[in-house]
Amino acid sequence: MQPIIIVLIILVVLVFIALIKTIQVIPQASAAIVERFGRYTRTLNAGLNIVVPFIDSIRNRIDLREQVVPFPPQPVITQDNLVVNIDTVIYYQVTDARAATYEVASYIQAIEQLTVTTLRNIIGGMDLERTLTSREEINAALRGVLDEATGKWGIRVNRVELKAIEPPTSIQDSMEKQMRADRDKRAAILTAEGIRQSQILTAEGEKQSAILRAEGEAKAAALRAEGEAQAVRTVFEAIHAGDPDQKLLSYQYLQMLPKIAEGDANKLWIVPSEIGDALKGLSGAFGNLGGGMPGFNTGGNGGNGGNGGNGNGNGGNYGAPAVERREEPPVS
Repeated sequence: MQPIIIVLIILVVLVFIALIKTIQVIPQASAAIVERFGRYTRTLNAGLNIVVPFIDSIRNRIDLREQVVPFPPQPVITQDNLVVNIDTVIYYQVTDARAATYEVASYIQAIEQLTVTTLRNIIGGMDLERTLTSREEINAALRGVLDEATGKWGIRVNRVELKAIEPPTSIQDSMEKQMRADRDKRAAILTAEGIRQSQILTAEGEKQSAILRAEGEAKAAALRAEGEAQAVRTVFEAIHAGDPDQKLLSYQYLQMLPKIAEGDANKLWIVPSEIGDALKGLSGAFGNLGGGMPGFNTGGNGGNGGNGGNGNGNGGNYGAPAVERREEPPVS
């Protein structure tokens, strides 16, 4: 009994293993290469697949999704003999599992080496400044070469990116100094432009202010002159309307004389020559007034003197005392 049980157990195990090898479940976006006695038979797609156990074997399982592979920095010499380190990132996708398995031994390594050689060819024709500013151009050229070379491997290169371009340390220091100098230059230019614009605006403002001030002063002077002219005209018309005689004018003239002498700076007062005419007019006015009063004599011969005089001499002038007159030299 025991040998039979052992044989049955072995048969059950073999059947189980055969079932496992017969049924192959392939995940979505994947493919499997089937070989029969070492020769390619078919490609298993996603889903449930049946193979012949112990005769068919799974050679390789390939992911058909888009893959991202970063490559380590590669030293590349530019046209001006400078060594730069360039990091690249490749986005690729397997389109033919059979070609990716049998056309190239390791497509990842093949893509990396092809990327390095292509970069050296492209960067070798550019100087450092163009290399730093032409990433899109380098990406497009690199992608074109890689896509053409990897097409027969069953791989499509969707995108190539330069992750970093690192020039030597000395060159980086020089570039930083140059950048700093350019920024200082632009800052100085902007400051000078600001000062210039500010001065222009200030000058324009002062000019406009001076123009407005001059216009205001001119208008004010015109208004003052017009007012003074109107005042003189009004006074002149009032004088003519009142018809003053010589006596009133002489009296007003004498009243203005003390005001002329006012002020601490007036040390010498020169009596105008016109005061004689004023006194004559004023004495005439008082003479007429005194003719109607008894005992009032304005002067003259003084022969009789009347009741108020002594009858001798020239007669006393009644009224204001004698004023020493100093003739003002005529104005030439």
